[in-house]
Amino acid sequence: MSKPNVIVFFTDQQRWDTTGVHDNPLDLTPNFDRMARRGTHLYNAFTCQPVCGPARSSFQTGMYPTQTGCFRNGIALPDSIPTLATCFQASGYDTAYIGKWHLAVTEPVEEGMRGGYQYWLASNVLEFSSEPYKTVVYDNNGEPVHLPGYRVNALTDAAIRYIAERTHKSRPFFLFLSFLEPHQQNRFDNFPAPEGYAERYNGRWTPPDLASLGGSTYQQLGGYFGMVKRLDEAFGLLLESLKSLQILDETVVFYTSDHGCHFKTRNNEYKRSCHEGSIRIPAALQGPGFNGGGQIRNLVSLVDFAPTLLNAADAPIPQTMQGRSFLPLTKGENLTWPEEVYIQISESQVGRAVRTARWKYGVTAPDHDGGRDSASPSYIEEYLYDLETDPYEITNLIMEESHRKAANVLKQRLLRRMMEAEGVTAVIESSPCHPSGQRSITEEEARM
Repeated sequence: MSKPNVIVFFTDQQRWDTTGVHDNPLDLTPNFDRMARRGTHLYNAFTCQPVCGPARSSFQTGMYPTQTGCFRNGIALPDSIPTLATCFQASGYDTAYIGKWHLAVTEPVEEGMRGGYQYWLASNVLEFSSEPYKTVVYDNNGEPVHLPGYRVNALTDAAIRYIAERTHKSRPFFLFLSFLEPHQQNRFDNFPAPEGYAERYNGRWTPPDLASLGGSTYQQLGGYFGMVKRLDEAFGLLLESLKSLQILDETVVFYTSDHGCHFKTRNNEYKRSCHEGSIRIPAALQGPGFNGGGQIRNLVSLVDFAPTLLNAADAPIPQTMQGRSFLPLTKGENLTWPEEVYIQISESQVGRAVRTARWKYGVTAPDHDGGRDSASPSYIEEYLYDLETDPYEITNLIMEESHRKAANVLKQRLLRRMMEAEGVTAVIESSPCHPSGQRSITEEEARM
């Protein structure tokens, strides 16, 4: 069997609950939902760092941000690390990158900072080089290219042109299509949907965490949802182009995002926290190896995405990659899989967290600067959430005496994951406790 083509449809700052398969009632994502149902849906998918640059460094390398060195925005991806592009190219693929990069320190992005991609039509920080109806990216020669249309469509059209040109070539292709939407337009701090789209969704439905906490939700959610709707429409056009070119069945398509958005409810911006709104992302695949894979309930991390795509293309997975392929899970193989995902936080703080099926446990290093320091030798407990009884993370239980057992179990899990991911032995100071009344947690519940 010939190697499949591989396409990543990568959005920016898209919450998992914008999708119909996660019970959003607004029908924003019919194309994504269909793919999730007929292909493989990662029901519990999480970023490993809810900031653009760090998350992208993990996707490109299969490594945690502290190990790539890109622990915050504004750090170039080292050219010494194997990437998706270099690995796919070594396996006989043509490689292409279109859209937002955010892993360089120059604009246009110099060739040595492009992660090894051969075809290039991108901007390092697309939110600054372009606006919703004024898309500017740069080609292989560093020359500006002005693309017509709303930015989502402009990039999608460019991707379809690339795919159409590739269909008669002998080599398969790997295309990474990276959008800015539904990220805010920084200059205005707004979410500029296509004309008429925000009005469709203003005041119609609000995720419960945002309804409880407010933030900028009621001002901005309509535009955000409108951007998601246009992304899904563009995704449908991309799938239709694959069908028209008769390569749909031989192409792996992966739709996901770098992190979520909490609308200034957890800090003074949109992400950079370990709450579900920041870390949980939509993720689904179709194509060879993924059709009929069903709904996977295992907790999967963004750091697992690179080795999975290489595995699907029967390409070698470098030993540098810290993630692991979830492809065997689609085949029902009895695979030992981690019971938690590990998350690093930068810029807003130096933080770490683990998220299990039931619990969220996070720590911070208050004497360290998240923009300067990638890690700390010591942390203090910051929060504990019981996601079974409090799925929207409204009540922090870290100081409850009743939940000390759970905190202790999760502390050990977090320390183990920190050692595995970063190779360091850290110390976590326990939070003071106060009596909890009738609340109580058993040892068995603490380990869920």
